[in-house]
Amino acid sequence: MLKVLVLGSAAGGGSPQWNCNSDVSIAVRDKEVGTSPRTQSSIAVTANGSDWFLFNASPDLGSQILNNKQMHPDKNFSRHSPISGVVLTNGDVDHVAGLLTLRERQDLAVYAHPRVHSVLKENSIFNVLNPDYVDRRELPMNKSFELLKKNGEGSDLVIEAFEVPGKIALWLEDESKGENFGTQEGDTIGLKISSKKDNKFFFYIPACAKMTDELSERIKECEMILFDGTLWKNDEMASKNVGEKTGQRMGHMNNSGEDGSMEALKDLKINKKIYIHINTTNPILLPSSDERKIVEENGWQVSYDGMEINL
Repeated sequence: MLKVLVLGSAAGGGSPQWNCNSDVSIAVRDKEVGTSPRTQSSIAVTANGSDWFLFNASPDLGSQILNNKQMHPDKNFSRHSPISGVVLTNGDVDHVAGLLTLRERQDLAVYAHPRVHSVLKENSIFNVLNPDYVDRRELPMNKSFELLKKNGEGSDLVIEAFEVPGKIALWLEDESKGENFGTQEGDTIGLKISSKKDNKFFFYIPACAKMTDELSERIKECEMILFDGTLWKNDEMASKNVGEKTGQRMGHMNNSGEDGSMEALKDLKINKKIYIHINTTNPILLPSSDERKIVEENGWQVSYDGMEINL
């Protein structure tokens, strides 16, 4: 059985964001009925009930571990963690900064695309991940393989990584390199995550700039997908006077509209569709909103911190 634990369901900055007064941020601070704080996007998955891998490591990882007993160390050991490793889908701050929390003499395997490993290597702060304990492993594209623990033992988790439309992380943008700011293939990836024992699987795609025919064909008729839910509409942040960047500028599809993810996935016969990586401006975070009603009518769920899913 695959067990999925949503550690964080929000986009960068969480919800409410510390300096944001969007409708959602205000509602969450005021503890309106049905609302809840959300930390930055990450999930944990196990196929054997004991070895967990993180998929992205958010800046909120410390509190996420504290808030989820599945992530707690075994009390029979002076040092222990059920976390065997991390798989990174891109180099965004909200997906890599949590690696710094994992620096305390614990055996780990960190899988990432060579592009992401290169930027981690170039930033010396990540040298706190002692190579005696932390293996940095290359994530091959379009190849299924079992995730291995630091000691080489299997985890019963099998993944296949594939490139999806996206963009380079904001902190790595180079305006001298044109409209795409230096974006290259591999800057954003999606994952098929499977159980070695029973072949159950789902897709995890927390960032995606557009739906392609190739991606549609890959994900159609799957049991479950956790998909980029960042914004309700492309110009959402500008319309709420909290920012200037559009969803497309940041490398994210919007939920609504003819070019949105609801429309793109509606005929793909996916059993369970769940939005993750949701920005604090997105009204689908408000249970009473018309937008939440629309996504639910279209067969979508809105993930939340602590959500547990068994496949």
